Amino acid sequence: MWPRVNGMRALELGTSGEMRERLNALVLAGRKTATTGLPAEYVEETEGLEFAGERLALLGNDGEHVATIEITGVELAPFGGVTWEHAAAEGEGDRSLDEWRTGHSRFWAGVGTPVVEETPLVCLRFQLVGPS
Repeated sequence: MWPRVNGMRALELGTSGEMRERLNALVLAGRKTATTGLPAEYVEETEGLEFAGERLALLGNDGEHVATIEITGVELAPFGGVTWEHAAAEGEGDRSLDEWRTGHSRFWAGVGTPVVEETPLVCLRFQLVGPS
């Protein structure tokens, strides 16, 4: 089960360390308004999908509550079906959908979960409600 902060489910972006710091900074700057995950993580953690209107506590490296976000959309899509609109909303500087796919494929392979075109994904859209 994911941690809870002030009654909200928590969201930890990327992996701990520099990656999480960078992704959280993008959220705080308003440049990152989307993220993508694997449904298997929800099963492993016995969690349901987020829903529009749900607020989440964005956590930093030490588990500190750095911001609150509100989910504005949830979509299930295969890895090969993720749109450029969603990829660009992740705000990570990808210049094309191919670049996004390469980077995300590399990330998931690096954490032991390689993806293929048909791998299902959870695509979340969100807005920053405010710092913690």
